[in-house]
This record gives sequence, C-alpha cells and structure tokens, in this order.
Amino acid sequence: MIFDPLWLLFALPGLLLGMYAQYKLSSTYSKYMRVAAESGLSGAQAARRILDNAGLQDVAIAEVPGRLTDHYDPRRRALFLSTDNFHERSLSAVGVAAHESGHALQHQAAYAPLNLRMKMVPVTNFASKAYSIIFLAGMALLWINHSAGHLFQNLIWIAVGLFTVVTAFQIITLPVEFDASRRAKEQLFRLGIVRSDESRAISQVLNTAALTYVAAMISSVMQLLYLISLGGRNRR
Repeated sequence: MIFDPLWLLFALPGLLLGMYAQYKLSSTYSKYMRVAAESGLSGAQAARRILDNAGLQDVAIAEVPGRLTDHYDPRRRALFLSTDNFHERSLSAVGVAAHESGHALQHQAAYAPLNLRMKMVPVTNFASKAYSIIFLAGMALLWINHSAGHLFQNLIWIAVGLFTVVTAFQIITLPVEFDASRRAKEQLFRLGIVRSDESRAISQVLNTAALTYVAAMISSVMQLLYLISLGGRNRR
C-alpha cells in the first residue's frame, strides 16, 4: 500500500504528544510512588474513606492486575485498583485511587458528561471496529484498482461518519476526567487524607494522567481531519 506523507503530517502532533504524555505519566507516577503519604493510608483505604463519607458503602473496591489499570465500572458500581495502587501507601497510589473514586461520586451525582459517555460506549465500540474495517477495505480497494475512486470516496465518507463518533467520545471524556480529578483533590484535602504540603505532588500525578486523555483527543481529531482531507482530495 502506498504511503501517504499527508497522513504523517496529521498524525505527528498526536503521536508526539502521546509519547510525551506517557513519559511524563510514567516518570511522575514512579517519582511519587516512592513518597509515602503522611496519612499512612493505602490507595484502597483512601478510596474507601472517600466513598464511605459520600454514603457509597455499596461501591466495592477490588484489586486488578497490571500497572495503571485502575478504573471505575459504573455498570457494576465497583472501583478497580491496580495492585500497586491498591496496596501502596504512596502519594501516587492515593492520588490515583481518589481519582477513580471521583468517578463514583460523579455517578452518584448523575454528572451529565459521565452519563453521556456511558451511553456512548456501545455505539463507540461498534463505530471503532466498523471504521477500521471500512477504512482498510477502502485503501485496499484503491491500491488494487486505481479506477475505483468513486467507490473509495463513498467508503471514506462512511469512515468519516464512524470516526466522528469515536472523536466525540474522546472529547466528552476530557470533562469527565478533569472533573473526577477535581473531586478527588477536594475530598483528599477535606477529609485530611493528604496535607497541604502534599498538594503539589497530588496535582502533578493527576495532571500528568489527564494529559494522556488530552493526547488521545488530539490524536483522534487529527485523524478525523486527515480522513476529511482524504475524502476531499478524491472528490476532485
């Protein structure tokens, strides 16, 4: 398949930012994983205190394998923490656990962006898989038969429609993640889980984690713009 230099032009910003975001997350997380929280609480204990204080005793906290595999499952009303963040008593573990607790607080408050993202999950999963199939089929068709430009153009615009759903999901994810971090910091300080002199470390951990979502959103937007430009070029 012929390489399209224009693809690199659109993909490069997202790729570079994504690499930088992952580097910053890994280095910041590792740095503060070595700094113990003054409260002496583990990530799981900090999350439990936040949830219980909000009246969410029914939200379970479970350990899952992997590194930074932490997430909140609104369907199961359960919070899952990676092994390190479940057991460790570090600022990184407490910060990440509090962030995931923030999603449970959003769910309790019927936070609109979270509800929208939850509703978008099934259609986004379908759109993501269908987009990949249609886009690759269109590129293969054009490679095999250069005269099939009209059919290729139709497939590309279908791919644009599908990938718009994926991009919209990435965009709506940003306020959800930033708000969860805001709620996390608020609860950590209000409940005395972290002290004021630990606020900078907590903010760095949560901000670098949020940067990965910004990178994913930019990458999706640039990919969508590339698809639109591809459809426009083949219209002529």
